[in-house]
Amino acid sequence: MRGIIVFALSNFTLTLFVIGLIFSGVGIARASRPLKAPVVVEKLFFWFIFFSIGVAYCYNGVFHIIGHEMAAALIGWADSPFQIELGFASLGIGLVGLIAPWKSIHMRFAVIVPTACFLWGAAGVHIHSMITEGNFAPGNAGVIFWTDIIVPIIGLVFLWLQHGYEKEGRSAAPYPNLIRIS
Repeated sequence: MRGIIVFALSNFTLTLFVIGLIFSGVGIARASRPLKAPVVVEKLFFWFIFFSIGVAYCYNGVFHIIGHEMAAALIGWADSPFQIELGFASLGIGLVGLIAPWKSIHMRFAVIVPTACFLWGAAGVHIHSMITEGNFAPGNAGVIFWTDIIVPIIGLVFLWLQHGYEKEGRSAAPYPNLIRIS
């Protein structure tokens, strides 16, 4: 049991992605029938933002602020004040991620794009560390590395799908077509 808990907490991005899928599944199962694609996309996108960005990056932020020595060791780096700076940046992204699911596509865009920049930048740093330092620590080359690449792709796909449904007037998201110019 201890091993499962350590794995879940150490690989929080995967853990929270799976929790988001579970919440999405419950939401989809409870949705009115006939089930339409915009509703499925909305349930998946809503819980993806909430868990994979909101909760994940609040957790990441607190971990890098309070447990910066442990975070550095998990990544295979020396501890430095930059861990704390990273923690506050993550916390900011996470807080927006907790708000964005209930807001328009504009707010969702405003959390997906910076998250993608942050995570793809982090993946680049991890790759550099793997190549130049042979750093294959779990927090550098494990699940976290792969979710650094995949989470932004998923977020951008959901954003693209929601935008398409809004253009068609079929979005199930909150406050669709917030700004309409005639």
